[in-house]
Amino acid sequence: MTETLAWRGEITRWQGEKATYHLLTIDGACAEEITMHERLRRLEMGGRRGFGSVKVLAEIGGTRWKTSVFPSKTGEWWLLVGKKVLKTEDLAAGDAAELTLELL
Repeated sequence: MTETLAWRGEITRWQGEKATYHLLTIDGACAEEITMHERLRRLEMGGRRGFGSVKVLAEIGGTRWKTSVFPSKTGEWWLLVGKKVLKTEDLAAGDAAELTLELL
């Protein structure tokens, strides 16, 4: 059974040494649901995926893509939003985005 979550958040820009990333930070009850999903998968599979990530089907506006969310050390989850999605949905850092996540 797949679980679908809805989230509204602000797109933030993070500048690394070699690249710039845009992401949504997922917290609160939505983050707790992802954490529980990851724990159940770990029990079923006997291990964690790379970086503790969780596979998802993400959707912002009319753009849908398969990706992963990544845990932070503070209990939040991060979803990287690629340039193609930003351009297609006319979004930039500071913009609010409606996100739907299907946990895979």
